Amino acid sequence: MMICKTCGEHLPLSDFYAGRRSCKGCVRIAVRHRALTNPAVQEYDRARAKRLDRVTRATEVTKAWRRAHPEAYRAQNAVNNAIRDGKLQKGPCSICGTTKHVHGHHKDYLRPLDVTWLCARCHRRLHATFPELGGHFQGASA
Repeated sequence: MMICKTCGEHLPLSDFYAGRRSCKGCVRIAVRHRALTNPAVQEYDRARAKRLDRVTRATEVTKAWRRAHPEAYRAQNAVNNAIRDGKLQKGPCSICGTTKHVHGHHKDYLRPLDVTWLCARCHRRLHATFPELGGHFQGASA
């Protein structure tokens, strides 16, 4: 057992990284905070995302998802085209009300324009909580 210097909890040694006095949970929170607030880290992350190996891997993952879920891909395209053509308009998140990063959640891919608007966070939470709804969430639709 060891005491985390950040949160003060008594935790087993397996909850600590080697040579660290803060537990893994506290380290993850600190790293996430740094990534969101430090411009140098943000610039590094943007540059890393543009590296050829990362772009290639992202392309492979996207193509694999599209092959594995053709009905979801078609529904996403239908929503995106309807928004572009002015036939459908994005609304606020139906859970938290935000208008940022709103996705169209499909309950039935056979009705592609029947969507529930959810922000990215609520959409991920919905699929994490109810995987039977199609827990293959892979980024933005619409």
